[in-house]
Amino acid sequence: MAETNKMRSEASTSVGGGNDNSGGESVVIDVGRRKSSCGYCKSGSRSSISHGLWAESLTVDDYQALLDRGWRRSGCFLYKPEMEKTCCPSYTIRLKASDFIPSKEQLRVSKRMQRFLDGQLDAKRSDKLLDEPNSCEGSCSNAKNLSASSSAKESLEADFEGKDKANQFMHYASQQIDNIVQSCVKHWELFGDIQLPKASVKKVAPAKRKLLAEESEDLVYSCNIAFQIAATVRRSKTDAEQMKSLEQGVGENRHPTELSPKLIAELLASQLKEPAKLSGLLIRACNGHINFYSTTEQAHSVKGGNATKPTQSFTASGGNRCLKKTSGQPNGQKRMFEICLKRSSFDYEEYSLYRKYQLSVHNDTEDHVSEDSYRRFLVDTPLVYVPPNSYGAVPPSGFGSFHQQYVVDGKLIAVGVIDILPKCVSSKYLFWDPDFAFLSLGKFSALEEIRWVRENQVHCPNLQYYYLGYYIHSCSKMRYKAAYQPSELLCPLRYQD
Repeated sequence: MAETNKMRSEASTSVGGGNDNSGGESVVIDVGRRKSSCGYCKSGSRSSISHGLWAESLTVDDYQALLDRGWRRSGCFLYKPEMEKTCCPSYTIRLKASDFIPSKEQLRVSKRMQRFLDGQLDAKRSDKLLDEPNSCEGSCSNAKNLSASSSAKESLEADFEGKDKANQFMHYASQQIDNIVQSCVKHWELFGDIQLPKASVKKVAPAKRKLLAEESEDLVYSCNIAFQIAATVRRSKTDAEQMKSLEQGVGENRHPTELSPKLIAELLASQLKEPAKLSGLLIRACNGHINFYSTTEQAHSVKGGNATKPTQSFTASGGNRCLKKTSGQPNGQKRMFEICLKRSSFDYEEYSLYRKYQLSVHNDTEDHVSEDSYRRFLVDTPLVYVPPNSYGAVPPSGFGSFHQQYVVDGKLIAVGVIDILPKCVSSKYLFWDPDFAFLSLGKFSALEEIRWVRENQVHCPNLQYYYLGYYIHSCSKMRYKAAYQPSELLCPLRYQD
């Protein structure tokens, strides 16, 4: 009884407070403890023990808070394992997208997809079977799976493999900004032991490269460290007298509490001389961002000569706005590849693919893949949608529940189901065409998802993480999630990573 009361108290305090990103409200019903058979250890008894909530509606801020307390959703049902009693303890696992380091196997998945799009790899000639991480996607009924992706195929090979010089520059520029920040800390004489965040210079998506740029320039890299520093200083300040006036670089008699992201960015950009000298890029501060621009003549070499050039547009799909990115067919590319991000809704083509996947890959029966069960599992959502033009930093997709469609030459080959939240993209499920198993679409979609988070930090600096669902060490098929490094596990006692 005490444990049940603790769960109910936790659920009530996690939901309903200060929602910055939505005008809706969260309404949940506590349904208590659940005991069911375990899809992981196959014990045969009702050894899987969790606590459940039924959500009538749920704001994205509240669901983000619940995720960070160990909860997950399946349709409109929320559940949290009782870690001390359940047979297979499930730990929330996440990855900070900007720190992601792809493994050799993950790089091979990217190359394989590129070879397929270039016409060098044919599904009919491929004798590669589905690798284990993909085979475990969707194998358990509670939908605790990795995969679900989103956004842009602007050549994975170009981003993860073919841009060594660009990666080296981003790493070097980030280090230089960190050095300048540490120097400025001494000048600002901040009291207390304030640990400032590390800078991360990121490549700007092609669709955004003309943003805030002159006609003869191209926005190539950007860094939002000024926003993070301003927020850290604000949080650490308990009294205005804890900070002294700036001595150098910003101006006399200006108090650190007046430090805005714009002011910090201007200070840092003014001292970034070495990266500019080495790269030939123009460095400017713009509305709190440190931007790196290339002139038109330099743009082609900085972009790395991608084999494909994605274009972006909004189209109607099932009554919803659909953010679509398309890879054209220049330089001999033989296949057209599209990624379409649409709000969660029923789509018969998606459902047909789901049936094919469940029956072929997981050997489900016809009764288990009905249209009603599909809707409850992957279409229904309690999340209150937040449109992109809302108050605050919101990505072009908005916040809420989405389906990510992967289309090759007009044929739907995979669908990822995800939640886009204020601080993360939460992976829910992926289903794909068994005829394309050789592409390792589970891994490919995860790489796309990580890339999407990195790209959209330009619009939403707080959106930094990729949540992979639950990590279950006792289940060998679920350990693959640890391959996305460096990942973090949520402590089930203190709720800290």
